[in-house]
Amino acid sequence: MLVEDVEEIVAHLRVTGFDSQTVEVKSGVGKEIRPTLSAFSNSGEGLLIVGLSEADGFAPTPGFDPASAQNQLIARCQQMTPVVRPSIEIYDLAGSPLLIARIEEIPTVDKPCFVTDQGRYGGSYRRTGDGDLRMSQYEVDRLVEQRTQPKWDEEPVEEASLDDLDEEVLAPYLRAERERRPKTFAHGDEQALEHLRVCRQSAPTLGALLAMGEYPQEFFPRLTVTWAMFPGTSKAEVLTGARLLDSETLTGPIPELVERTVDLVAKNMRTGALIDAKFRTEVPDYPLVAVREAIVNALMHRDYSPVARGAQVQVNLFVDRLEITSPGGLYGNTTLATLGSAGVSATRNQRLATFLETVSLPDGGIVAENRGTGIQVIQASLAEALMPPAEFKSDLTHFTVIFRRRRVAPTERYETSMDRVREIILRRESASTSEIVSLTGLSRTSVQNAINELIDAGIVEPTDPPRSPRQRYRRLPQ
Repeated sequence: MLVEDVEEIVAHLRVTGFDSQTVEVKSGVGKEIRPTLSAFSNSGEGLLIVGLSEADGFAPTPGFDPASAQNQLIARCQQMTPVVRPSIEIYDLAGSPLLIARIEEIPTVDKPCFVTDQGRYGGSYRRTGDGDLRMSQYEVDRLVEQRTQPKWDEEPVEEASLDDLDEEVLAPYLRAERERRPKTFAHGDEQALEHLRVCRQSAPTLGALLAMGEYPQEFFPRLTVTWAMFPGTSKAEVLTGARLLDSETLTGPIPELVERTVDLVAKNMRTGALIDAKFRTEVPDYPLVAVREAIVNALMHRDYSPVARGAQVQVNLFVDRLEITSPGGLYGNTTLATLGSAGVSATRNQRLATFLETVSLPDGGIVAENRGTGIQVIQASLAEALMPPAEFKSDLTHFTVIFRRRRVAPTERYETSMDRVREIILRRESASTSEIVSLTGLSRTSVQNAINELIDAGIVEPTDPPRSPRQRYRRLPQ
């Protein structure tokens, strides 16, 4: 096929059904091509064009022999595990030959594809931007884990005992299970706890602690939810002297984490203010049904492998969006393309999911239905609120749900902690730190920092007695 330029080749291939946006150009077929073969196989299909020199402005490689290059490429593909099997064609670029190889992504159960003589941990690559990046051990382990069902949630926590489970949660769970399957309890409660994987080797399992524990963070201090509220559209943006308007680390079992996180979003999402505008809607920024579903999914489906237990679920509220990020990418046969499709569902933590189907939330109702409908519920509730669909990002290390707020006016911003504290003090004769915390929903640290700023600005003064629990703050005469 005679063509005028590389873009025409790519356009032709896309017409024939090859829709990858990833293209790599090489002047020849040396060992340096193997990381690209690995990256394309692991990260999504790609197009390999051989016979052009990128250093020379993509000029044709002098003396390029496409037949020899094809044999060399096949040999390089055989140096991969599993063997890469490209679709190869030869093109004529204005009189100069090119070799075009289409590299398809391999099935999940066969990943990672790696350079054989470099080993799985030294020769596995993924695509990032327009380059090939060697995978970390964690990323390789997560790919290998896809081949079998992870059972980290059934791991016994040897330091813990049954006393570390909340009896008010455990008792109704066991009553419900006894009604469903009395044979499980035929040989006593102790044996039943083992069968139900509430315990193993007389110690509660990780899944049981997360779903029914009094305080799981006693044993796993970083299995928390971190909440942060930013004044602008990025973590780096600073408005009115505040980089972070509010932050908190939430602890407790999953049912408590879900409720407390939803409450924080509910308290803070309506504090948007339109400066110099007449209209302010009272419609919530984000449907709480969608928020709750995303938080449940983040806690239920996150990676609980030992190396991921130092990472938290992050909930970040910006002026234009809400982001919920959990450790570990999509699991099993679920991809970004099939996410939310009927009949496509995979559960990384099966035992934990089973517990959460039965365990009740603090205000009643179960934590999770686990019917593969979570994404559909999210999108349906957003559509009902006339909001854009949720966006999803996934790689081997993280999964993120992004809710976009309704269109933001150029002058819109979130009120800072100082704005909210000042408003309360100006409306009252005086106010204590505890009163302001209760009225704003802000953390005590955020309130005290805001008070200190107002004192430094000459707007507020403390009352007597100093350094006392009865300390109050009042507006200075202007």
